Amino acid sequence: MGETKKAIPFCCVIAEVGVNHDGSVAKAHKLIEEGAKAGADVIKFQTFVAKDIATKHAAKAQYQLETSGSKESQLEMLENLMLSKTDYQELVEHCYDLQVDFLSTPFDFESLDFLVNLGVNKIKIGSGDMNNAPLLLAVAQTNLPIILSTGMSTLGEIEEALGVLAFGCSRSGHKPSKKGFFEAWQDPSARSALENRVTLLHCTSQYPAPIADVNLRVMESLRNAFGLEIGYSDHTAGISISIAAAALGASVIEKHITLDSSLPGPDHAASLEPTEFKNMVEGIRETCVALGSSNKTITASEINTREVARKSLVAATEIEKGAVISADKIGVKRPAKGRDPIDYWEVLGTTASNKFAKDELL
Repeated sequence: MGETKKAIPFCCVIAEVGVNHDGSVAKAHKLIEEGAKAGADVIKFQTFVAKDIATKHAAKAQYQLETSGSKESQLEMLENLMLSKTDYQELVEHCYDLQVDFLSTPFDFESLDFLVNLGVNKIKIGSGDMNNAPLLLAVAQTNLPIILSTGMSTLGEIEEALGVLAFGCSRSGHKPSKKGFFEAWQDPSARSALENRVTLLHCTSQYPAPIADVNLRVMESLRNAFGLEIGYSDHTAGISISIAAAALGASVIEKHITLDSSLPGPDHAASLEPTEFKNMVEGIRETCVALGSSNKTITASEINTREVARKSLVAATEIEKGAVISADKIGVKRPAKGRDPIDYWEVLGTTASNKFAKDELL
């Protein structure tokens, strides 16, 4: 029978292109190539119809003002960042040609329907739609796996969102209502429908996110509160926080990728350039290998070192056969090929059965 290989914890790495293509499909294709070369498992975009997600009066977030200026409104900015349906069809094919998965976040019903018809195998919901119950319900009714970011949310708000998803997964034909969502969340069978379908991503929705606001321990709180797969959507600068999240057991890491972090645009400044993204992926992969097993054993690589570094009982001086072994006659020295030092007190006062030279193992 062959040796059983140790399972390595898997962490899915999502390269979040988002809108870092700046409305250019050529740049979007280049980002797919760079994300694939960097080792990402998934390349993710954001699919939206600008007029359906922001009014002409909607202001930009402060970070958007800092990175893209105030000359255009949020709506105008979004309109300039849209890609066509034909563009997305080409992007999907490019991802599959490079053997990476395609994923996108829908921000409206038209975009959700389009992505489902495009054949995506899961749906990512952004933190901004945590309270968008109509969209959450529509996503649940697709029967696709769901990744839900939880930035800007309390545990109570996350529970409400999960109630909508539980309702959508288990209450076909029922009229949606706030009461119905609550009852679905209280129903163990409805909640169980989410267990193998929903992954929650801890997230701090600032770009870049301050380290002091990261609170990676929230991942464990989410896992304990909801019993679902947990990951992390990282908006911090650098790669260390993503690697730390992997060390804490994140099953998914999502991180923005850009061709140039100095470019104007809402997300470039909080994104990694390809080389740094590759370094992050390598760090995450090494971390997953290092997590290994929870069983404390002597590993194969330690066996030789154990023999060299540990110690045995030895003769501290020459011992004649028949001599009483006193404390001045025995010592503890390397290597670990003789009697274990735990037997020191059992040996004291006994009679030597053989003659021992100095430093000879007892």
